[in-house]
Amino acid sequence: MKPAEKVVAYFYDDDIGNYCYGGGNPMRPHRARMCYTLVDSYGLTKKMMVQRPRAREFEELTQFHADDYINFLRGVTPNMVDENMTQLRRFNMGIAGEADCPVFDGLYEYCQVYAGGSVDGAAQLASGAAEISFNWSGGMHHAKKAEASGFCYVNDIVMAILELLKTYARVLYVDIDIHHGDGVEEAFYLTDRVMTVSFHKYGEFFPGTGALDDIGYGKGKYYTVNVPLKDGMDDDSYRLVYEPIMQKVMEMYQPGAIVMCCGADSLSGDRLGCFNLSLEGHSNCLEFLAKFNVPMVILGGGGYTLRNVARCWCYETGRMMNIDLPDGYLDTQRLRIAVSNMKNANERQELEQIKTAVLEHLSHLPPVPSAQMAYVPPRMGRVKAEEGLPEEDPDVRGGGQAHTDARRWGKGWV
Repeated sequence: MKPAEKVVAYFYDDDIGNYCYGGGNPMRPHRARMCYTLVDSYGLTKKMMVQRPRAREFEELTQFHADDYINFLRGVTPNMVDENMTQLRRFNMGIAGEADCPVFDGLYEYCQVYAGGSVDGAAQLASGAAEISFNWSGGMHHAKKAEASGFCYVNDIVMAILELLKTYARVLYVDIDIHHGDGVEEAFYLTDRVMTVSFHKYGEFFPGTGALDDIGYGKGKYYTVNVPLKDGMDDDSYRLVYEPIMQKVMEMYQPGAIVMCCGADSLSGDRLGCFNLSLEGHSNCLEFLAKFNVPMVILGGGGYTLRNVARCWCYETGRMMNIDLPDGYLDTQRLRIAVSNMKNANERQELEQIKTAVLEHLSHLPPVPSAQMAYVPPRMGRVKAEEGLPEEDPDVRGGGQAHTDARRWGKGWV
């Protein structure tokens, strides 16, 4: 029997494809337009609510980000770069062609739009208007409270989670981008109301964080989960660690909503990635979580071989709607992505050890309160990131010791 179709919202602004980082930067916002075109060509737009997101204003962006940082994003232009080098360095930004996070025309508007899609998607879930929401232009998981990083300026993921926390007592964040979701982890490192789970390449690889023993701190201890992996992860190896870990997470944490960063740079053949996942292997991660019937906000992230990014996100849009898309389109093109014969550096014994360690950490979680006892915060208009969360310890930084070496290895990528 075919599962019942879920109510799906798809957030897309055609203007997103007009923004350009410039200088040969591998991050191309145009990929979201390519994805939408493919989604539309398969007829999927007729089976879901396609909505244009509302661009977020200064007061909304500063619910998480520092006022002076957002003020700088709002005012800086490429013509002002030379006179603002001190501020650029302060906020980890620079010149197009030189910096991962360059100043480009329309930068602030770009941030407003992609953040709007993620927050609107979260609001749709919270109101019950949708069960799944997509914002493939979102997923900027490296951005910090007062700093750009790894092509990310505004952390739309954190903003979406804060929106969900107005309604849900617990929110789960899952990251399958090849790079560690450091910005989201750091934002919620001290709380038990958000669990962050990241599967990523670890070692001499940006951002250099996400060690196995980075598990949270204080009230947030054991609510941060990191699964460090090596080059060549294939479908079978990924499933070996992903499914038992996520099964345990769902059993122990029982979130009210899930936010997922689905960076396509973990696919085989990505320009900047080093994993070997197929389209089906990547999509399986989403489909596995969908079986729990928990509302989901699905976001983009990395992905730098553009044709594969569009294929991946289109395919996953269909799969989350219980539609298996045919392989052929435009007569000569194929939706599926072939894997390579690259070596898998992840030995089964090592993966078993990682899985065992993570499951042991999760076993320390306290029982989830019963439905009668669980506290759900009242709905409210605006909430600062700090409200309702533990006071920050100035001596502790999400991601542990590896943060001291986070930029040792050159350029940063989503």
